Amino acid sequence: MITTITSSQDPRLDPLRLGERQLTTIAQRRSTLAVGRFIAEGDLVVARALAAGYKPEVVLCDSEQADRFATDITRLGGQCLTADIDIRRDATGLGVPLSALGVFFRPTPLTQDEVLSTAKRIIIAEAIDNPSNIGAIVRCATGLGWDGLICDTTSADPLSRRALRVSMGAAFNFKFARSNNIAETLQNLNQRGFAVLALTPNNLATNLSKVILEPNRPRALVFGSERAGLSDEALASANYQVRIEMNPAIDSLNVAAAAAIACYALR
Repeated sequence: MITTITSSQDPRLDPLRLGERQLTTIAQRRSTLAVGRFIAEGDLVVARALAAGYKPEVVLCDSEQADRFATDITRLGGQCLTADIDIRRDATGLGVPLSALGVFFRPTPLTQDEVLSTAKRIIIAEAIDNPSNIGAIVRCATGLGWDGLICDTTSADPLSRRALRVSMGAAFNFKFARSNNIAETLQNLNQRGFAVLALTPNNLATNLSKVILEPNRPRALVFGSERAGLSDEALASANYQVRIEMNPAIDSLNVAAAAAIACYALR
């Protein structure tokens, strides 16, 4: 069912007027008990959210995308709205309105055990608070065949507006969970037989090109904040400390670029 909106003040547009922090607080987004809603921007991200079975509250579309999405939106319990470009611009505050913009309910978060139960290649993020970096890491990890992501409670949310835009919705089909204690998570991985590889620019670390792992051994790559790097506890909990060989005049790479290189080299 498609509902045509004729006024930008229509109350059915109210969820689309809310900012990300109003839909879900930072504390909720970074909690292991995440609740609330998230924003899906653009037809590709909306399409992937629907295909993954995420429940929409409301999706505002142009006429073409409304025809495309209406059946799935209705089936999943949401409202499919359409309006002309001026109403969509006024309601969303976007100078160039997107062809589709939706507010979706967050699913019940996975536990670490649920992520690890079938995973062989895991990404661990400690204090990566930039959502663009988290989105880029998710996108390259999914593209290179990694199975899941575990973030500490200070890292950005894979379902944040910017992270989803950068990942192009890849997070919808990529298992992720939160950890209240990264050192304990890494110790758990060690007990499960994972090779835990902590990325660091330290010159004493093993060069990435020299790392040799048994082909079938599960593995976890651990990345830290761009400024401070990994905590001492995370480094101490890893089996390997690994560095990417690079120009000695440059101290480090962007964490998303480092993740892409490491995910490819150790896939």
